[in-house]
Amino acid sequence: MSKADFDVDSFIEMKLNEIKEILGGDRAVIAVSGGVDSTTCALLTRKAIGNNLVCVFIDTGFMRKGEPENVKRSLAKPPLKLPLKIIRARRSFMSKVRGLTDAEDKRKAFREAFYSTLARVAEKEGCNWLVQGTIAPDLIETRGGVKTQHNVLEQIGIDPKKIYGFKVLEPISTLYKPKVRILSRRLGFPESTCERQPFPGPGLLVRCVGEVKPRKLSVLKEVTDIVERAFAGSGAQQYFAAVIDNRISDAPEEITRNLQSILQLHDGMLNVKIVQSRATGVRDCGRVYGRMVSILSPPEKSNPQTILDRAIVKSAEFIESNPEYTRLLIETGVAEGREPYSAIIRAVNTEDYMTAQPLKVSWEMLRRVSSRILRGNPSLSAVYYDLTPKPPATIEFE
Repeated sequence: MSKADFDVDSFIEMKLNEIKEILGGDRAVIAVSGGVDSTTCALLTRKAIGNNLVCVFIDTGFMRKGEPENVKRSLAKPPLKLPLKIIRARRSFMSKVRGLTDAEDKRKAFREAFYSTLARVAEKEGCNWLVQGTIAPDLIETRGGVKTQHNVLEQIGIDPKKIYGFKVLEPISTLYKPKVRILSRRLGFPESTCERQPFPGPGLLVRCVGEVKPRKLSVLKEVTDIVERAFAGSGAQQYFAAVIDNRISDAPEEITRNLQSILQLHDGMLNVKIVQSRATGVRDCGRVYGRMVSILSPPEKSNPQTILDRAIVKSAEFIESNPEYTRLLIETGVAEGREPYSAIIRAVNTEDYMTAQPLKVSWEMLRRVSSRILRGNPSLSAVYYDLTPKPPATIEFE
């Protein structure tokens, strides 16, 4: 069903009746992030059962600067008027993920911390139900093994009633993001909430690539703030930063030659490295997990804008011909001698978040933003721009 065929009023009426019938007089809890999915679900459910819905924001420690307080303040305002309780749980989340490096291990540890926290809240508040803003892509990616979405349980054989003490209701799980936005507008959301760019459930955990450490997470929060401000007017549907460990090695000669050939460049025009941090990709509807390839900053005489433009167009072809890697990056800024981390800028255009194209951006802008990032963060050695579409990459790095 296309957006044009989506009868939003009928959907609202159907879901309000469904929620009332299923929940009856029971109390329910919902974790609201401030994003359009969970907030839409919260308002829809509150219309159905009123004060029997308890709305909470779980402060995992993996949120952006000032996010818990900002979300609580914005959702309390008209027209939403959603009362939100902030649950402080930073220590328990960090203890669950400490020492983990694999993306799936981190996501599963986050899921356990998330539902254990909600189980305590549900017991305290007398809630028999958990309402979730799960949408269709969450189910597709988890079932397909691309990556574990923390808000998918029963569909992969996890019994939330048995393990956590509550049943789960997912009112908008058949919808894709464009229809969720239509629904949110019909419910009276301000445009800033309707068009808020997606933020992953595990938050900055999956953008802090590899092992999460307090210093690394702190750097990521600062870089995220810079990138979001810089790309806010770029036209991209999603834009963010990731931080990786600064570990690179020389690329095999055949990789360099293959990339030069695909980009139609002469021998010796590219300096290519292998980024040792691993990122998630998707191939044949399944998950792949591999290292990344980076083009080091091209000299001005080689026309970096041309290389950037060609690499954006040809990156998928390169990854498909070298399936042991998941992404192609280009270095946009470097601060020699610094360590231990590097940053990656990711900006994409997408309609449904099942596929995405990297934003075509000027080399000048990337250099300017990279300079700002490096100037404010002495722990960073380099900045890269991710050139890879989805597929073969995923939008998030983990």
